[in-house]
Amino acid sequence: MIIMNLLLEIYDKLHRAFGPQHWWPGDTPFEIAVGAILTQNTNWGNVEKAIQNLKRYRALSSKALHGMPVGKLTESIRPAGYFNIKAQRLKSFIDFLMNDYRGSMKKMEKEDMHTIREKLLGINGIGPETADSILLYALGKPVFVIDAYTKRVLSRHGVMDHEKSYEEFQELFHGSLKRDVTLYNEYHALLVKVGKTYCKRQKPKCEKCPLKTFIP
Repeated sequence: MIIMNLLLEIYDKLHRAFGPQHWWPGDTPFEIAVGAILTQNTNWGNVEKAIQNLKRYRALSSKALHGMPVGKLTESIRPAGYFNIKAQRLKSFIDFLMNDYRGSMKKMEKEDMHTIREKLLGINGIGPETADSILLYALGKPVFVIDAYTKRVLSRHGVMDHEKSYEEFQELFHGSLKRDVTLYNEYHALLVKVGKTYCKRQKPKCEKCPLKTFIP
């Protein structure tokens, strides 16, 4: 109960400060999944440029990307950085999507969340954060995404030690808050917002942060 109240207090402070975040941006579940893979080790502005390139080539579909030569895909997503690696990861995801779900995100959505998660984690280059981003934002599954911002914000405010594992941070939310897609979506987006705006890795702007008065 204490942890639940702490987490809800953080959420309320952030929501009052920033309002709804309308995250994750994307016209379709497939676009969101592609964005989740491309955003690894880069900022969202670069991902948007890569996605616009794919749209320009009318390639933002499982069928189109499946048939696109790796070289052309690599050039298309160059703005996202690590483009050779990410092209291979996208191809691996597309192969999985085509083989297991005939290229349909809707078919994937109908399967059990834990089954999908295990399958996603079996794809080369997809770790827990990317898998959970696809589950939550593209498929609407109630799983909390843990990232560097989440760990930084919570550890700096004494909620959980930064060195704890991904699974331990995730269980903090799963075990304390109701399994609600809307809440998980908004909460994660708000943690990203405060992390980018105030709780920076270096030179944090604590005096302006909405959580400056939060004491666990």
